[in-house]
Amino acid sequence: MAPVRLCVLGAGSWGTALAALASARSDALIWARDPEQARAINQQHLNPRYLPGIDLPPALRATSDFDAALAHVLDGPDPADRLIVLGVPMAGLADVCRRIAQALPALGPDAAPVHLLWTCKGISPDTHEWPHQIVAQALPDRPWLRTGVLSGPSFAREVAQGLPVALTVAGRDPDTTRAAQAAFHGTRARIYGTRDVMGVEVGGALKNVMAIACGISDGLRLGTNARAALITRGLAEIQRLGVALGGQADTFIGLAGLGDLVLTATGELSRNRQVGVAIGQGRTLEDILAGGMTAEGVRCARAAQALGRRHGLDLPITDAVCGVLFDGVAPTQAVAALLARDPRDE
Repeated sequence: MAPVRLCVLGAGSWGTALAALASARSDALIWARDPEQARAINQQHLNPRYLPGIDLPPALRATSDFDAALAHVLDGPDPADRLIVLGVPMAGLADVCRRIAQALPALGPDAAPVHLLWTCKGISPDTHEWPHQIVAQALPDRPWLRTGVLSGPSFAREVAQGLPVALTVAGRDPDTTRAAQAAFHGTRARIYGTRDVMGVEVGGALKNVMAIACGISDGLRLGTNARAALITRGLAEIQRLGVALGGQADTFIGLAGLGDLVLTATGELSRNRQVGVAIGQGRTLEDILAGGMTAEGVRCARAAQALGRRHGLDLPITDAVCGVLFDGVAPTQAVAALLARDPRDE
């Protein structure tokens, strides 16, 4: 495939891992908000804050200049593809999109396309907006900008270590999938394409809520049977909401649905599962968050519950997680309530 000119905006663990992956075959530059972080990537080939102990490829370059990162993609000879990857969390998505809107030049409708992918997973807790809606509001009326979401079962640390991964790109333009494949697809990564943006985003957000539920179960030592049941019924719950919002049912048995759910609900590196385990072991959410642990499932659980109620859907696991996280329901009481539900056909 032809080379890609690429920048990753955000030097957290996942942004750094993706930039490192892309640097093997693309002209990749990563933007770090902190100049010291950019210097460590450039000079020591390390990101000690987010990926301690992992050597980064010497080909990966970093900058703390936001405009320079965008110019890396937009300026110079046109490569086959130009790609911007937003490696920022859900809470920072709107801000970085506004910065892009201010910095992007006024390109004409006939300009060569620029592809933009976001990687965050969640729902806005205040507005109940999905990432694609936030991006569309911040970056309207740019026909040359092609957008999509990159998702799937992936722990940043394993990707940065060079271990295999398979991901999904969802976007309306198949050229966006092709650009992502040109940047990332190779011996260590497989990139699959779909047009189901909503389905992929619902899978990425709701699996975090289900991972908290599985963590609570594990913290209570309820066994692997209970975990398997939560994963299976959790997947049905995710699919139920996703289809109601316009997603395709088949998306939820793929990488962005079942794959991401299994990883996040069982993997030791999953922060959402870790939060659930700690709650199951008796710690309070306030204590866990005060210790510095963050988990997107905590932020989007209420929003998912509200969306389910708006569409008249039964989301019992989401309701149980919200009860434990926010309403003072004891984990054992939440489990008992789930088990006491009336029998039904699968």
